[in-house]
Amino acid sequence: MKKIKILLFALLTGIGFSLNAQQIEKSSIDSGGASASAGGIEILYTIGEVAVQEVSTPTLSISEGFINSSFKVKVDPIMYLQGPILNPDNPSLMNDDLRVADLIPTTSPYEDNATCNASVFSITGDDAIVDWVWVELRASNDNTKLINGKSALLQRDGDVVATDGTSTLTMNAPPKDHYVVVKHRNHLGAMSNLSITLSESTTTVVDFTDSAFNTFGNNAQVVLDSGDTALWTGDANASNTIIFSGANNDANAIKDYILGDPSNFLNLITFSSTGYLLEDVNLDGIARFSGPFNDSNLIKDNILDHPGNFLNIPTYTISTTVPPINN
Repeated sequence: MKKIKILLFALLTGIGFSLNAQQIEKSSIDSGGASASAGGIEILYTIGEVAVQEVSTPTLSISEGFINSSFKVKVDPIMYLQGPILNPDNPSLMNDDLRVADLIPTTSPYEDNATCNASVFSITGDDAIVDWVWVELRASNDNTKLINGKSALLQRDGDVVATDGTSTLTMNAPPKDHYVVVKHRNHLGAMSNLSITLSESTTTVVDFTDSAFNTFGNNAQVVLDSGDTALWTGDANASNTIIFSGANNDANAIKDYILGDPSNFLNLITFSSTGYLLEDVNLDGIARFSGPFNDSNLIKDNILDHPGNFLNIPTYTISTTVPPINN
């Protein structure tokens, strides 16, 4: 079997690579720390950063900043979203109102634009799909370094699965320790407090619903009446914060959307907008600013009930505990 050897060197005048007569030009490398592929090698880091993984195999020599694109790990995150489990139709199951209303898109709302077959949303029961979620693996020596991020689907029972709606989530990453992060478009994300050993041969369960599971930061998740934990809901403007009153608050984001909805031709503050909306923080397919079952009250309740808001100040801000990516 032919051996591939990678030689990495950085010079002030350029960057060179030797790949058995294949050449990776400097222009082929994304300088933003994202990923590019060539010759079966996936480049995950900006040149000059600290090595995250060094591996040698009979067919590959790996230097810092590179991993074999065939490296995979299996991970089984379990998570609840507070919005659809606040008033569950069935105990311990999130509501799947978005799926029932045929509002979940077949293309992920996250940056990889992953797609699924529409038939995935015909599954009912415990494994019915609630929504798209985003899963990240971060470097064990620096939890701000992204190793891989991927769209996935969330079932009513909390299982995070691949885009076929049932399979275990497989991610491109070296089999070693990683921080695991789960996110949702209008809930605050959470990250494991410690790095977790992941491998391809064994599926590792990472249960964010277990109150005994340690997450990074204080009060990273809300404790439900059941004792389980869930991601905080209420980030209606995708700011990684939840704010009820004050500048850039999420309640106003809902109000502005309601009043700007073309269907609300009378500009009624009690109007209900329907769709796949950031402003729909309980994921019932309807965004409401005022009136029964409105989304603004969910935000207010989270602010006033948050353990860190011991003075019950309505201007309190709940911020994500997941560190920003710094690749």
